[in-house]
Amino acid sequence: MSRSWPPLALLSVLLSGCAVGHQARGLVLRVDPAASAVTVSHEAIPGYMDAMVMRFTAANPSDLADVRPGDRIQFRIKVTGNRTVIDRVALLSAAPADDSLIMSPAKPSLVAIGQLVPDFTLTNQDGYPVSLASLHGKVVALTFIYTRCPLPDYCPRMMAHLNAVRDRFGDRLNVDLALLTLTFDPKYDTPAQMKQYAQHYRADVPGWHFLTGGASQIARVCSLFGVEFWPDEGLITHTLQTAVIDREGRLAATIEGKDFSARQLGDLIDLFLTGNGGGASRMQLR
Repeated sequence: MSRSWPPLALLSVLLSGCAVGHQARGLVLRVDPAASAVTVSHEAIPGYMDAMVMRFTAANPSDLADVRPGDRIQFRIKVTGNRTVIDRVALLSAAPADDSLIMSPAKPSLVAIGQLVPDFTLTNQDGYPVSLASLHGKVVALTFIYTRCPLPDYCPRMMAHLNAVRDRFGDRLNVDLALLTLTFDPKYDTPAQMKQYAQHYRADVPGWHFLTGGASQIARVCSLFGVEFWPDEGLITHTLQTAVIDREGRLAATIEGKDFSARQLGDLIDLFLTGNGGGASRMQLR
């Protein structure tokens, strides 16, 4: 049954500029507080807009006060005449803002956005040491897995995301982009096991390191990014964090959980590969 507008109500809508709202979700790539703007890699909006990267102005600057790169947000795109703004911004999944939000014994070591990530050295799938310092000058994308993970929407999904990044930036990998996949199951995930896992995913390529090490080393690196894990009936229960580190070794963004797309992760990495993601705007987020 169609809905008809009362004449006065229809006239009111027309005179107000025909404001139209569209609900959207996306991954935050950049925030510009001075301009009350946010750059978002958003999902497709059926019947209105394909998935793409867009810069939006917030109707209310306060809506962006707690928004940072790596956050997943829901918002409304509001179009009035020739002006487009967003409002009703809500966090769906926020990267940890500070160590008080992480229930972990190692929480004092959590790295904040914009801070230098302390150096660490682990062993890759070929048995060679790889340090974060050795990757200085490259953009680094880092995620955590364990090779026995049985849930397709957890560790295998992270692998699929990084595979898509590898395909998208194949000419940059091992040049100015590095991918790190760290295990939090070092007792089982030896370099040989990590090698086999990498080969299974067609990921045993230059510039993509599958890292393992001693239990204390792994625990320290996990604590830097707020990753929690614990044994659970022979397997491991764990949280998920994906991090992007800029060319200077600073934490550029973290993405919590698994509900983001490979394209969104690629858009975030591209921001720092092209040099558009750094600077004061990132440092002013908090």
